[in-house]
Amino acid sequence: MKFVIPMAFSNSEELIPLAQAADEAGWDAISFSDHIVNPEKINTPYPYTESGERRWDAFSDWPDPWVAVGACAAATKRLRFTSNVFVLPIRNPFIAAKAISTAAVLSNNRVTLTIGVGWSKDEYQLMGQDFHSRGKRCNEILEILPLLWSGKMVEYHGEFYDFDRLEMNPAPTQPIPIWVGGISEAAHRRAARLGNGWLSDLQSSEEILATVQAIKQYRVEYGREKESFDVMASANDAWEIEGYKRLHEGGVTHLLTMPWVFYHGEQATLEQKIDGIKRFADDIIAQFR
Repeated sequence: MKFVIPMAFSNSEELIPLAQAADEAGWDAISFSDHIVNPEKINTPYPYTESGERRWDAFSDWPDPWVAVGACAAATKRLRFTSNVFVLPIRNPFIAAKAISTAAVLSNNRVTLTIGVGWSKDEYQLMGQDFHSRGKRCNEILEILPLLWSGKMVEYHGEFYDFDRLEMNPAPTQPIPIWVGGISEAAHRRAARLGNGWLSDLQSSEEILATVQAIKQYRVEYGREKESFDVMASANDAWEIEGYKRLHEGGVTHLLTMPWVFYHGEQATLEQKIDGIKRFADDIIAQFR
């Protein structure tokens, strides 16, 4: 089992010291969440709470993930970086590909891209992108990204994106893994067909393990059952070694968790967060090594 710290809701000035602490303590990765703007009022209910209200307060920091990766990569040695999740079809695919590949190059291939199609119609409208075609466009972008990251002359002719031969450099020297987040069947099939991994929401262990099995069956349908596949999960009912082991045995490869919450609560100071990172590494991660 590998362990990943989400940087969501941490202040931007905390990111580098938290990344350095995670790097030194033996964590495997940190992840950055993604919102471009946060409208005061939303017309699209947030789908991951019963009330439809967002999980964060107004004026929370949402730093650009790839700028944050670049800064933290320069301050660390071995730590990997991912996103949870990067809303891919709200972006121009060329601009997204350039930012992600540059982060991969400058971090010496320490980047994993975790994507989703997003839920906020408000943000899509503000960015000038069609909300209703986002799933189909996302599928095409997932085919385009590895082409652009090859560093070779490539072309693509799809329903939504069409371009003749071109190249994008600098190119990463290793493939950038792509994980797909989401709790819908469409997201699970997208992960199985086009991804190298899947990301859960904050779900029960039963839900997570059932999804892992479903994706395995989809991968058989797509002829990809022999390819490696990662699962990054955050369980709302697993807080100790036995719960983590059960997830690992069921196919979860990466556990996403905020360690300081266990020791100091959600309103931890920077010093308390660093303390939680170190203590969780000693108490939990060491037992998986």
